[in-house]
Amino acid sequence: MSQLTPVLSAHWDEKDSFTIEGYKRHGGYNAAAKALAMDPDAVIQMVKDSGLRGRGGAGFPTGMKWGFIPQGDNKDHYLVVNADESEPGTCKDMPLLMANPHVLVEGVIIAAYAIRAKHAFIYIRGEVTHVVRRVNQAITDAYKAGYLGKNIFGTGNDLELVLHIGAGAYICGEETALLDSLEGFRGQPRLRPPFPAIAGLYARPTVVNNVESIASVPAIIANGAEWYQSMGTEKSKGATLYSLSGHVNNPGQFEAPLGITLRQILELAGGVRNGHKLKFWTPGGSSTPLFTDEHLDVPLDYEGVSAAGSMLGTKALQIFDETTCVVRAVLRWTEFYKHESCGKCTPCREGTWWLVQILRDLENGKGTEADLQKLLDLCDNIMGRSFCALGDGATSPITSSIKYFRDEYISHLTNGGCPFDAAKSTLFEEVLR
Repeated sequence: MSQLTPVLSAHWDEKDSFTIEGYKRHGGYNAAAKALAMDPDAVIQMVKDSGLRGRGGAGFPTGMKWGFIPQGDNKDHYLVVNADESEPGTCKDMPLLMANPHVLVEGVIIAAYAIRAKHAFIYIRGEVTHVVRRVNQAITDAYKAGYLGKNIFGTGNDLELVLHIGAGAYICGEETALLDSLEGFRGQPRLRPPFPAIAGLYARPTVVNNVESIASVPAIIANGAEWYQSMGTEKSKGATLYSLSGHVNNPGQFEAPLGITLRQILELAGGVRNGHKLKFWTPGGSSTPLFTDEHLDVPLDYEGVSAAGSMLGTKALQIFDETTCVVRAVLRWTEFYKHESCGKCTPCREGTWWLVQILRDLENGKGTEADLQKLLDLCDNIMGRSFCALGDGATSPITSSIKYFRDEYISHLTNGGCPFDAAKSTLFEEVLR
């Protein structure tokens, strides 16, 4: 297979890639016109046949999710795009929206038509003001061109698209907490069932998809399901954006078929920074179990990463070399999850607080080896018992780091503190931001 297959990122290097003129120059909005001439069910079937899976982390089949929306129910249907990208290390949706916001707008038009929705929302982080402005301009230009609003493309179909700016809560990346926030409530996850497909936004049938999932749809409609299936692996179809950051010579976005390995991506990125070697890395962001240099050849698709003991998640490949203290890294991540816990459920609210206290003691060389077992017991009590996946994600780097780097935890105790020379970790803080 070709190592790089630019589809979403094909024209990012053009100076006007984010404008409607630049987008239309490469056939932009032709897929939407084509989709609106099809039967909505045929659009859903094409997305199903393509094998597109959700790019927000869970990997659930996108077409199947659309198919869950009941038809003929005489209710309003809603499409919500989750652009609340906020997990440490995850940085694919914001570059996409900066470079090509119109591909998302076109994807929204197609998806909304398929699920018979006349209202769509993009929920975006309030901190990314520059991205908000760019997406807002794209929506304005699409309205002016007649692609949004009343009688879009002259087909008699209507679609209103609203850009909603969030207040920077990580929990609002969870789809039901996002819906609560959209409705004006405090963002906290809902009890399911009912699922959003039955009772979502304003208690109406709702589809919530990630930015990359929706942005991938126009190319599928334009080129066909078989074209999309030609990339990727048997069960993980298509290409996706891998975000490479950390201790590498050339970090950035690499759009490649699912199933590529980290070894291949590192070759494209010029390898780990000169004079150093890989120590550990995340395959899907900070909420996924860590991998080490033993996992360089694991296929980066949903099945391959799962079989190796982690999750593909958001494809956020954070690379750490041998100068990095794994205890310190895990502590920083856990402090983030403790701070971002919404407090709704006891396992996450109390559990993440205790995880931080024990990790701080271990990082400072306090406590005993028995604290490692206490950490694992706490993680076991949180895993599968929290209201949403935030609690589960908080345990992943802890359990996996103890599995692969138990000796490093012990060395903190025997040395009375971190054995690493802080001067060697010149890029460490940058990696964790």
